[in-house]
Amino acid sequence: MSWSTADIPDLTGRRAVVTGATSGLGYQTALELLRHGAEVIVAARNPEKSARAATELAAASNRDKPQVLDLDLSDLSSVEKAAAQLTEPLDLLVNNAGVMATPYRQTADGFELQVGTNHLGHFAFTAHLLPLLLRSEHPRVVTVSSFVHKSARGISQADFKAENGYRKWDAYGKSKLANLLFMLELDRRARSAGSNLLSVGAHPGYAQTHLQTTGPQLGGVNLEARVLSLGTKLLGQSAADGAMPSLYAATWPDVRPGTYVGPRFLEQRGAPKVVQPSKIAQDPELAKRLWDWSVEATGVNLF
Repeated sequence: MSWSTADIPDLTGRRAVVTGATSGLGYQTALELLRHGAEVIVAARNPEKSARAATELAAASNRDKPQVLDLDLSDLSSVEKAAAQLTEPLDLLVNNAGVMATPYRQTADGFELQVGTNHLGHFAFTAHLLPLLLRSEHPRVVTVSSFVHKSARGISQADFKAENGYRKWDAYGKSKLANLLFMLELDRRARSAGSNLLSVGAHPGYAQTHLQTTGPQLGGVNLEARVLSLGTKLLGQSAADGAMPSLYAATWPDVRPGTYVGPRFLEQRGAPKVVQPSKIAQDPELAKRLWDWSVEATGVNLF
C-alpha cells in the first residue's frame, strides 16, 4: 500500500479532537486534518503551548485558528471538566497525547503517571465524549499506541499504582499495551451494542518527537537524554511521517473496525500499513479485565 497525505479525503464538515496537539505527532495530525477541511480542537494541558500551537496551525493550514481545550490527562477532574466544555457532535477523537519512560511519579488521583496518563486519562476522556461521538453519523476513535507494547508480557490492576515496583520502560510498555487492549475492547463493545462507532489504533514507529528525551530529563539523566536525542535524529523518521499511520486510521474510508496501523518498513518508518498487535494485546479476557479495572479507577464507563 502506498499512501500519503494527498490521499486524505475531503473532511469538510467533520469535527475532530486531537489530544497532545501542541507538538510532534499530535501537531502534525491536527495540521493535516485542518488542511483537508476538518474543524479541529487542540486538547492539551499547557494553555500557553496550546495557544501558540493554535496560531501556528492556523498559519500553516490557512484556516481559522482552531479551538483550544485545556486538558490534563493525569488529572481525572480536568478530564471531566474539559469534556464538559464540548457540546456539539464529534466525528473524530484522536487519543494521541502521552508520556514516555518518566521517573516514578503519581497522577493527581494517585495512579502511576504513565498508565494513568496514557491509558486511564484517555479511557475517561473517551467515555465522557461518547455521547457527542454517538451523535455523529460515522464517529471514529483512534488510539495511538507504540511498537514498545510488544515488550509487555501483560498488565494487572496492581500496575495502575506500580505496587510491585517500578521500571520506567516496563511501565511505558504496559501503558501502550493498555492502549491496544482498550482500542480492541471498545471495538468489540461498540459492535455488540449495534453502534456505528469505529475504534481503530495506530503507532508512529520510530519518530522524532520530544517524548524520547523528556523522561530522562525529568529524572536528571542528561547523558541518557543526549544519547536518545542523537539516536532519534539519526534513525527516526520525522514527526510528519510518524503521524501518517494516525492520519490513515483517522481518515481513510475503508478502514475496518479494530484495525491497527503502523509504518511499512519493520514497523519503524515509511508509508502506513495494517500491522498486528502482539498476541497478549489481542487477548479478549485480559481486555475485559482491564476495562473493569479502568471503570473502577475512573468512575466512568463506555457501553
